[in-house]
Amino acid sequence: MDLSLLLLTITGTYLCYKPSLIKKRAQSKYLNMLVKPSKNISVLIVLSIFFFNNTFINAQGKDSIIQFVFTSDVHFGLTKENFRGQKNVSAAAVNKAMVNEINQLTTKTFPLDNGVQSNKSIKNLDAIVITGDIANRMEIGIQSATKSWNEFSSVFLDGLKIKKTSNEKSDLLIVPGNHDMSNAIGFHRPMEPKKDPASMLGIYNLMFPNEKKLTVFDSILCRIHFSRDIKGVHFIFLSLWPDSTEQVWMEKDLKKVGKNTPVLLFAHSIPNVEARFFVNPNGDHDINETDKFENLVPEMYKDGFQVKGETLIEQKSFAAFIKKHPSIKVYFHGHENFTEYYNWKGPDSTINLPCIRTDSPMKGKSSAKDESKLAFEIVSINTVSKVLTVREVLWNAATSATVLKWGQSINIKL
Repeated sequence: MDLSLLLLTITGTYLCYKPSLIKKRAQSKYLNMLVKPSKNISVLIVLSIFFFNNTFINAQGKDSIIQFVFTSDVHFGLTKENFRGQKNVSAAAVNKAMVNEINQLTTKTFPLDNGVQSNKSIKNLDAIVITGDIANRMEIGIQSATKSWNEFSSVFLDGLKIKKTSNEKSDLLIVPGNHDMSNAIGFHRPMEPKKDPASMLGIYNLMFPNEKKLTVFDSILCRIHFSRDIKGVHFIFLSLWPDSTEQVWMEKDLKKVGKNTPVLLFAHSIPNVEARFFVNPNGDHDINETDKFENLVPEMYKDGFQVKGETLIEQKSFAAFIKKHPSIKVYFHGHENFTEYYNWKGPDSTINLPCIRTDSPMKGKSSAKDESKLAFEIVSINTVSKVLTVREVLWNAATSATVLKWGQSINIKL
């Protein structure tokens, strides 16, 4: 029997029966101990509470721990000015180095801290999550999305070797970014070719393997949104940003989820989305050099007519959705290319949504200048205590092949 349960049982027995009766019936040294002075009972109660709480917080049944890597903005097609002593290194080479570090995670140990799985071996990962910008936009001098997707497939699909606790290969879960969508539908600056939907088609076919393989992309009909249930936590993956169309889809999806089930959202954009993501409110509503709207999500811009305008109406809609669904606990995103753990309060400060922003291996705000700051996140969830820990892995800064360099971290109650 677990020690905490034994102590609780003994203490409960003592409180329910007369000490004299216990002494008469005692058959073990544990029960005999109960009839000693009352201070023993105080000790027992304290020990019971301590061991019970410790067991609950660190409970690690077979299916109680979820672990995944989170990264974004891998931007195949770009080159990195400096990387590991080389100049103008391709995204394929940089991402290959990152994938190699991800593959080595299962031989490493978490830091000794107050997070989930503290000081324990990482061992297995349930998934790798990438929130978009697989291919860089094909502006002059950048390779085609087709070539970028082929390189991505070689590096990530073929290169990832990590496994789940079941010994199956870890899931690769991807949503598109604004660069992927612009390559597919066109952009307001010249691109060569003008359109190439390869990364959008690649993501769609990879995430929906049981559907008919797409060869033609339609930005309205081929929405890349889906959900996964992993060990009692509901993961929702969205196309670019939770616009009104995505909210309708999420509403239907969440009806199938228990109210006490924690929900995590993954999308490319920041929650305070930019106006350029929306459909052009001017003229023919097209993508053009004058208006510069990018028509990335199927919702007309409502806050005016200028691409640099506010998105208060759109943000208020998303904030209201979050307020309506308190089971949504965390929002994961990329797009701005640096690591930050923060709370989004909405335009009217009516919510307090924890957000996790991650670095880019190619366009990092800090890591582009200092490669020792290149980072991805590893997320650990204890589904018993309902605590989620995010830890920043500085994957290019380790001084030893056997020890990880850790950055910032945060615990979030689910």
